[in-house]
Amino acid sequence: MRDGLTEAQLASLHRALLALRDELADTTRITDEAAGTVVLDQAAVGRVSRVDAMQQQAMAQEQQRRTELRRKQVEVALRAIADDEYGDCRQCGEPIGIERLTARPETVVCVPCMRQLEIEHG
Repeated sequence: MRDGLTEAQLASLHRALLALRDELADTTRITDEAAGTVVLDQAAVGRVSRVDAMQQQAMAQEQQRRTELRRKQVEVALRAIADDEYGDCRQCGEPIGIERLTARPETVVCVPCMRQLEIEHG
């Protein structure tokens, strides 16, 4: 066991992080085009108004921002595995727990600390 995780659990979480990194890269490629400049070309846009196109662009840009943030979290988690520091809460130092890591393998805080952070930062 390491940080409360068995080697099998750690290997499974490592695979999940690698798969998530690939999934996020795919999402980035898909949203890059949608987040680009809105061109007012009625032939290309069809019935969609410029306002609708701009709203879609804004949503795609927000998706890009969230995807990039999560990608960075995945990279931090992968580095933590490499440095033998994965699975411990960055706030309190206690093991995060396999249930939380299975749900969000990129997480760096346990549930109680996450709740406290949410209270503090709204």
